[in-house]
Amino acid sequence: MHHYLYLAAILFAIGTFGVITRRNVIGILMSLELMFNAVNINLVAFNKFVATEPLAGQLFAIFIVVVAAAEATVGLAIVLLVYRNWRGIETENFSVMKW
Repeated sequence: MHHYLYLAAILFAIGTFGVITRRNVIGILMSLELMFNAVNINLVAFNKFVATEPLAGQLFAIFIVVVAAAEATVGLAIVLLVYRNWRGIETENFSVMKW
């Protein structure tokens, strides 16, 4: 089980580093997906080694995949809107969208 937890921790750390340091919105969305996958690895590993319910971890993982797909769809729609208006997808352009 430790191998799964180490892998998930490394993936989550890489995703966090990517969210903090990226200036490109596509890179930030990819880093968020990496973090979601790290959480999925943890859920499935804990379900296999610890949980008494046979499929609880897998059901939560499927739910997270569905939420991640919806997040990617909305995020890409926002990226397309920003690109269409400002001809770039850098995060500095988002400060223009404030009220």
